[in-house]
Amino acid sequence: MTKVKPVSELAITMNSIITDLIQTEVPLANQTSYRVGGKAQWYTAPRNWSELEASFEWYQAQDVPLTLLGAGSNLLISDRGIEGLVISTRYFRNYNFDVETGQLTADAGEPIANLAWKAAKRGLKGLEWAVGIPGTVGGAVVMNAGAHNQCLADILVKTTVLAPDGTIQELTVEDLDYAYRTSNLQGDRRMVLRATLQLQPGFTKAEIMDLSNRNWTQRKTTQPYHLPSCGSVFRNPQPHAAGWLIEQLGLKGYTIGDAQIAHRHANFILNCGQATASDIFHLIRYIQEQVEYHWSVSLEPEVKLIGEF
Repeated sequence: MTKVKPVSELAITMNSIITDLIQTEVPLANQTSYRVGGKAQWYTAPRNWSELEASFEWYQAQDVPLTLLGAGSNLLISDRGIEGLVISTRYFRNYNFDVETGQLTADAGEPIANLAWKAAKRGLKGLEWAVGIPGTVGGAVVMNAGAHNQCLADILVKTTVLAPDGTIQELTVEDLDYAYRTSNLQGDRRMVLRATLQLQPGFTKAEIMDLSNRNWTQRKTTQPYHLPSCGSVFRNPQPHAAGWLIEQLGLKGYTIGDAQIAHRHANFILNCGQATASDIFHLIRYIQEQVEYHWSVSLEPEVKLIGEF
């Protein structure tokens, strides 16, 4: 781990920070793939490093809780909202491919699926598993996103994070204690800013596009994309997948409020139109209870619950 210089002191008054960057009582439902959830007490979506530094300086001075928000694809935000400051990385979008070496450097807000398609068009192998992943680079780094027996830990070289003390750190893959769908960044206040991935050069566009298209077709035909969801709700226990355990109990189509266990894939919970975060939360708990009772298996959520439920 390499520590870089502390965040610089900024000649911006607290009042101007609030006026220009920090908003209050901002609805978050439209910023999550579930389309549910309450408001952020404080919210900012910085567009550059200076605004990020200013927002972080405000957070440190106020001593409030901090929540980081990327694409909101793996989150269930409480109907009561989020206390403290929410920092969104949605505008941190920049990337660079080195086709000769295969290295890709991308900011935290870049959608991982878009990068997967761009890599395929350049004949770079290693991201084709991500063509259907509805998240950002930052979220993928934090949760060790993966599919098709591959994951981000397989290709990550390093990531740049902003630590709670205001220092910018460079972490290697060894620093992150990666395991299945987890890292030591989870439950942590370090904020991913950028990542460098090592892809494999030397392939043709046709080869990688074909593999990517096959992965995308498989996801479309086996997973529901027609209604809001967070993707897979539970981590897969061994030896059986979470969806298989749920399906064997006949729970496909089971609803609480307007939240439904998907018919196409039992490890998906769908918002059928007017679901609340509470509906989804109680359906998650119901599934856990049923699987525990019938299979003696404790399902661990892959979706991150934020706020009070």
